[in-house]
Amino acid sequence: MGHQFADVSGIRKNYATTGPRYDGCLGERNSSQTRSRSFLVLINLVSIGCLIWSLHDAKLGQLKHDLYTMNWWWVALAVVADIGVYCWHAWRWSLLLHPVEPVTFGQTVRAIYVGLFANEVLPFRAGEVLRCFLLSRWTDLPFSVSLTSALIERIFDGIWLCLCLLVTVKIVLFPQHLRYLIDGGYALGIIVIVGALLLALAMFHHHRTGALLNRPWQRHLRVLIDDLNLIGHSRYLYFAFLQSLPYLLLQVIPIYASFKGYGFDDLTLGAAFATMVILRLGSVVPQAPGNLGLFQLLTKETLERIFNYAPADAARFSLVLWGIVTLPLLIGGVIALSVTGARIGELRKAAHVGKLELASQRANLGAEPVAPDGD
Repeated sequence: MGHQFADVSGIRKNYATTGPRYDGCLGERNSSQTRSRSFLVLINLVSIGCLIWSLHDAKLGQLKHDLYTMNWWWVALAVVADIGVYCWHAWRWSLLLHPVEPVTFGQTVRAIYVGLFANEVLPFRAGEVLRCFLLSRWTDLPFSVSLTSALIERIFDGIWLCLCLLVTVKIVLFPQHLRYLIDGGYALGIIVIVGALLLALAMFHHHRTGALLNRPWQRHLRVLIDDLNLIGHSRYLYFAFLQSLPYLLLQVIPIYASFKGYGFDDLTLGAAFATMVILRLGSVVPQAPGNLGLFQLLTKETLERIFNYAPADAARFSLVLWGIVTLPLLIGGVIALSVTGARIGELRKAAHVGKLELASQRANLGAEPVAPDGD
């Protein structure tokens, strides 16, 4: 365990010695950074607009009374259940990586909570890359394999989320102006199915698929296929897939407990399930750090348009629910960062350097001829 902290504490030194280097593409990089910043500004403006629209009739002066009259035992259950969701995620991740590198539950929990904290404070869901980077620093797991495991997790989650959407449209009636959520879910389903088919092809026809990718620009796909092959031929892959459904369903409990704690006693587990599915669909869309804005809009629209709650009550509850599911992540992330022994800015820079080095390694691989299959 001791070497984990030594590795992370040296991030600042490593970044100073292996920081960004000029690679002859400075103009292209600057153009890419400009586009990223412009996109980030646009996302934040849209998120702020969603937040303002959601709260314009919220009667926020009543929020203090709402908090005073809430049943905090239900809130405590929501917080505990939310922690349980990410502990389950950590267990699933460790199972998925078991055939490549036996990582411990404690390592995956810390990496996930640091990543969740980063998602709350940094743009573009930087925590996804950051958690993968940390796990590769703490173990002998290659960074590329860690990133590939996160991709597999997202495909698993997408499959189950689309199936849950099919259940949702059977148990609740969506108003016409919210049909875009269903259409978006079906579009996500098509993407997930295509991704799952490509995943299966890469895993179970490794040599044949790799031989087809013999052009330099296809080098990233070849490395991805190699990493998928490392994970794919194991029963733990199927265990991780099956565990993805309870991981999704556990996210219903914090929402249901928040309903009860706030006083929405007539909302059932089915309503919490539908709300969870809608919020998870919304999380696919690029948005401000912490899902601020779109989270409130979708929660308010769900309660007001589907379950017929007053707009002001629905708007204030959207803030309460956001706080219940977000504050524990921030606290857990701070604790995980303190245990890790590094600051979030250092980790972000080090993860960026790791991505550059990984891209450089793939470029070198692309310059080498592809060996024919020995069979």
